[in-house]
Amino acid sequence: MVIKYEIHILASNIRERRYVLGLSQAKLAEAASIAPAYVAMIELEKKFPSVEVLERIAHALKMDPTELFSKACYPVESVKELHQSVLANFEQVVKSHIKEFEENVNTGKFCN
Repeated sequence: MVIKYEIHILASNIRERRYVLGLSQAKLAEAASIAPAYVAMIELEKKFPSVEVLERIAHALKMDPTELFSKACYPVESVKELHQSVLANFEQVVKSHIKEFEENVNTGKFCN
């Protein structure tokens, strides 16, 4: 018998990984060759999929099936923080390059 806590972890990890990948329940269902309603029931902790279906879901989510039961699988908050950090660093690099370009233009380094 599957423990309720394991079902909760499974449902949470599927939901969070879908979010990270930008997949709807319908897109996940299509990729895993299952019904969208079945994905919804799994995420609502009403159904527990077979091993075969778990493997198809994991493949569709680009992860190992064992990761579906990991307590620290894909924490959404960590992914969001990483995303914000990357964007902030990217913005700093772009601003730096723009400033350098403007200085070169103003000092005539790009003139013939």
